[in-house]
Amino acid sequence: MPRRPALSLIVWAFLPYVAVSVLHVVLLAVGSPLAGPTKLLLMPLLALPIVLSARRLGSRAALVLLLAAVLFSWLGDGAGAFFPSAPELPLMLLFFGIAHVAYILLFARHLARRRMPWWALIYAVWWVAMIAILGPHTGGLLIAVALYGVVLGGTAAFSARCSPLIAVGGAFFLASDTLLAFRLFLPGGLPAWSSPAVMLTYTLGQGLIVAGSLIALRRKAA
Repeated sequence: MPRRPALSLIVWAFLPYVAVSVLHVVLLAVGSPLAGPTKLLLMPLLALPIVLSARRLGSRAALVLLLAAVLFSWLGDGAGAFFPSAPELPLMLLFFGIAHVAYILLFARHLARRRMPWWALIYAVWWVAMIAILGPHTGGLLIAVALYGVVLGGTAAFSARCSPLIAVGGAFFLASDTLLAFRLFLPGGLPAWSSPAVMLTYTLGQGLIVAGSLIALRRKAA
């Protein structure tokens, strides 16, 4: 009986993240200067349901990996604000790269339910296509972008071994960074609405991954 109130609490804990995600995307769409501050609230709010679930997840290692993924995603989101004197894009690649490694380890060691499905090969095709299209425009960041693409595609591929909720989240995360890469390296190639689309797919991806991970870990610990 006590499990139902605990589960309801976790569901409610996601609502601030959902609300601020919607607000942030809307602010981006209308060009509001408040979009920046709301972006920095996203990952701390997403950490809330993780912290509230900590005692019921069973695996401390999985908890650490999940929190690390969210923490380094937050540092990636705020790289320009947190480190104003450092080059923003390389820091973003570094922090998000660490976040993706944490997600890959979480999926592979704690959440995998099946072998890698054959259709996950699409992520290898995606990587080759992205390097072919964007590589000539990345300049000195080619190696960094290529390595980041490996871990980004790896997150999506390993998410396919997990629950459908996590797999969809991994696909949304990849879609977000794909749009962002085109905006960064081919700035004239996408319309203005692609900016809120980046954050819409990002918030969906992160939210679905965390929700799916919490559900899976709670079931394993039950």
